[in-house]
Amino acid sequence: MRHFLAIADLSKTEIENLLDLSLKLKKERAKGGNKPMLAGKTLGMVFQKPSLRTRVSFEMAMHHLGGQAMYLSPAEIGLGQRESVPDVARVLAGYVDAIMARVFDHQHVLTLAEYSTVPVINGLSDYNHPCQALADVLTILERKPRLAGLTVAYVGDGNNVATSLAHLCAKLGMNFRIGAPPDYELPTPVVIKARDLAAESGSQIFETVDPYEAVREADVIYTDTWTSMGQEAETEKRKAVFPPYQVNTSLLSKAKPDALVMHCLPAHRGHEITDDAADGPNSVIFPQAANRMHAQKAILVTLLGGNNTKKVAARKSAKPKKAAKKK
Repeated sequence: MRHFLAIADLSKTEIENLLDLSLKLKKERAKGGNKPMLAGKTLGMVFQKPSLRTRVSFEMAMHHLGGQAMYLSPAEIGLGQRESVPDVARVLAGYVDAIMARVFDHQHVLTLAEYSTVPVINGLSDYNHPCQALADVLTILERKPRLAGLTVAYVGDGNNVATSLAHLCAKLGMNFRIGAPPDYELPTPVVIKARDLAAESGSQIFETVDPYEAVREADVIYTDTWTSMGQEAETEKRKAVFPPYQVNTSLLSKAKPDALVMHCLPAHRGHEITDDAADGPNSVIFPQAANRMHAQKAILVTLLGGNNTKKVAARKSAKPKKAAKKK
């Protein structure tokens, strides 16, 4: 892992290693605190879009691991406007040990990674949201005995969150269903990629315009806001289209009795989700939000603390070679 830009870039083994490390670091924190594995390291955080969870979870992740994080507002950077993206990447790489970027245009993340000499983490782009998806699956893993074979039903807009979730489910052998209104489905290239990944893992990708069909006997029901940041001009149009896709008790009754209810937040209660669903006994929305920090710790340690791991791996792989020479 050189960067963390999209779930589709990662192998199944890399994803499983990140999940295992997330659980380990979370347990370590609960027992008294994390080791200062990133002491002396600094994360530069570039924000075009504001976010409560992304900023605080990354800052606290670095703090718990002994490092520090630096917030850079849109006014300070002007990514692609006040200063070119390649120049921002090269300048920041001279100051910090890693860059996290939360942007509108996914190409900005790709360009940052192309020109940066330090790791780049996608904190969100219009294409996908890989940090969120990793935290989502971590949350499911903590509550279900195994991931393979589970069915995750996403109801609502086929957006960046749905993209990462679809690809991650397909990578890990989880069935992914999406119930989205016509014209708001997942982009065709995203679905094609998800189906290719699912063919390798043995899972299934299912699309429908019927939300009740999407959630039938599902293990997880997931939703997101009807109108994402940057789509404000479409708000009224979307309000007229999405009410049938609200996650409420009627919709939940079609899923398994112990189906988890998830939302990446912020939630617009009374729109995409009702209070009784968001605060009900099956909801894991707030543990899901908390897991952003633990999942991102694993990403940071893997990208910034990987030298020791590589040395250990090299020593382990060297042993069989020496034994072979003696024979």
